[in-house]
Amino acid sequence: MKNIFFDLDRTLWDFEKNSEKALMLIYKELHLEKQLKSFDSFLKTYKKINSSLWHQYGLGKIKKSELRVSRFSLTLNKFGINDNFLAKKLGDEYIKTSPYQTSLFPYAIETLKNLINDGYKLHIITNGFKEVQYIKLEKSKLINFFSVIVCSEEVGKNKPAKDVFEYAISKAKAKATESIMIGDDYLVDIIGAEKVGMKGILFNPSGRYKDDTHKWQIKSLDEIPRLIPWVQKQF
Repeated sequence: MKNIFFDLDRTLWDFEKNSEKALMLIYKELHLEKQLKSFDSFLKTYKKINSSLWHQYGLGKIKKSELRVSRFSLTLNKFGINDNFLAKKLGDEYIKTSPYQTSLFPYAIETLKNLINDGYKLHIITNGFKEVQYIKLEKSKLINFFSVIVCSEEVGKNKPAKDVFEYAISKAKAKATESIMIGDDYLVDIIGAEKVGMKGILFNPSGRYKDDTHKWQIKSLDEIPRLIPWVQKQF
């Protein structure tokens, strides 16, 4: 087993922290405090709506362009603001700002270095938008660790669709039965990977999932090198 596939957002790149930083910058730049109750209420409302829309996008019910604007127009609507121009401005600024934030989960760089030193080939499989995921990888100094980077929109489907994993495996010239997928979403990353014959390691730093959700779980990225030999025994 020489190929390890990683999810990006919420697995290596700290999506929640970086998103909040970006939204705070935009909130101040556009002087949204004049129209909204507080940044905290704005953030809480946005996160709930954004999560729902991403779920719909993952199911193929809405398009990328709709998600980008709707998450802000619907958030503003919750505060009694019906301003499509402002919603589009927020959407544009968010795409410009968020991928340039560089907070990673603890031990991300150290773990990737250790895995490469141990002879593993590393790859990315992400549902994120291609034009922003590459910026995240570059600005966070992650990109050079990965041999193959697959954004699901290249395939026309999103994880957990089998096509996405099969495409990534083929591109990496790997074998599913000799590959591991590491991600934070049990359904999207782990179940999706296992359906094509890969093994999965669930990254569960916040305790979102119960201990018995999956056989192989980690709360910190530096646990990966020690866990992999145990996973390998199951191949």
